[in-house]
Amino acid sequence: MHLNPYGEDVVNLAADLVNRRPADAEELADRCRAAGLVLELPVTRQDLERTQEVLEAWEKVVDTTDEHERAELLNRMLAAAATYPRMTNHVGTGWHLHYRDERQPLGSLLFSLISVGTALHLAGRGMHRLRRCEVTECTVVFADTSRTGRQRYCSPRCANRDAVRRHRSRTAPPAEAGTHRSSPPRS
Repeated sequence: MHLNPYGEDVVNLAADLVNRRPADAEELADRCRAAGLVLELPVTRQDLERTQEVLEAWEKVVDTTDEHERAELLNRMLAAAATYPRMTNHVGTGWHLHYRDERQPLGSLLFSLISVGTALHLAGRGMHRLRRCEVTECTVVFADTSRTGRQRYCSPRCANRDAVRRHRSRTAPPAEAGTHRSSPPRS
């Protein structure tokens, strides 16, 4: 079974943009193209500013753990960004759904795509499948697209780092009160 690639791809793009904010409009355009977006209009500084606003709103969705609050925040984004769905074959690559008006600037396009894609991802896979890495010092956002829906870390590196930390805390000898270790005297 193939679960909603539209939502998955867009949520992964949103996570990528949140984790490493684009520095300028050109970088934003390049990263959107690399993610498979067809850009019909030139990308401007206003698109970058609008995208930053979208990412700030989206991070609030990511950071809440309450399902009802997450849905409410996402519903606000959907109300502000999306229009009625429509069929389109705008670039000749096949018919598909758009949840936005035609020829929107990139900032508005990303608002629509991220809102709808996140809603499709969470409704289709589960409200818990959007989060930050569980390693305390890591703030990376990721969309859980695993089969089991129990992904806790952004990467195998963070999972391994946390496993080593847990292992060391279980196997470390307890420190004795009032004493400290020192090197043996030199002769």
